[in-house]
Amino acid sequence: MTSPEPSAPVPPLSGDTSAVVGWTAALRVMNVTKRFHTGREIVTAVDDVSFDVREGEFLSVIGPSGCGKSTLFKIIGGLLGGFSGEVRVGGRSIQGPHRDIGMVFQEESTFPWRSVLDNVAFPLEASGMGRAERLDRAAHFVSLVGLKGFERRFPSELSGGMRQRVAIARTLAFNPKILLMDEPFAALDEQTRYLLGDKVLQIQQATKQTTLLITHNIGEAVQLSDRVLVMTYRPGRIKAVVEVDLPRPRSDDVITSDAFARHVAGLWRNLKEEASRGLAESEALVSGGAG
Repeated sequence: MTSPEPSAPVPPLSGDTSAVVGWTAALRVMNVTKRFHTGREIVTAVDDVSFDVREGEFLSVIGPSGCGKSTLFKIIGGLLGGFSGEVRVGGRSIQGPHRDIGMVFQEESTFPWRSVLDNVAFPLEASGMGRAERLDRAAHFVSLVGLKGFERRFPSELSGGMRQRVAIARTLAFNPKILLMDEPFAALDEQTRYLLGDKVLQIQQATKQTTLLITHNIGEAVQLSDRVLVMTYRPGRIKAVVEVDLPRPRSDDVITSDAFARHVAGLWRNLKEEASRGLAESEALVSGGAG
């Protein structure tokens, strides 16, 4: 594993971090391995992956298609079992879905029959919170994601980016300690991705929310992150941990700077070999099938 010289002390990816002054791990992934039985063979999707996410940190995980990013997301979120290793939140080992982890998915997840306000209030309603309190709390998060004035609109009346903001507000309203997002902007055009990324950064800075983003978009990872984990092609391992030492807020001047471009180029150099391996394997499978 390689890592550039950090601008501040960075704890190890595994082992005891208690000796690092002023540093607290909100999430710890420890030696996680996941294998799938496909009938003919056993495929290792994620292999001995370990990393920590600091309290209040924005951490992105990038890698080529097939590297196990989504498998890792499901394991951390409690949606996938049968793995070895351990996931800890706030120092406690967790199994299965956990209220301290809120999840935002790539797929459309708003309820089409509910208004924006009622979508955001849904988890609070399910938890038994009183109507007045939950609607007041939902309205706060609707405003936070920039949708004030759209409270009574339905998802069919919103753009894709606005619907994703509803999904983020709904997740944040339940006050999770960790926000876990799996390529939430993948279906959006490039301009909307950057604009929505900027909004997510504003939200994250306002709430000090610990955030883990799974993405395949290098520019998005640099725009949003404090650190970026680069995964290898299958089996998915941590290849590099890269500090993004760009100033916040990430203004237009930062996004268009030479330093931003250097970060993107550096991540691509880390990722290129893995992406090439994945492409070569895909081409070999196609050639074998054609033969």
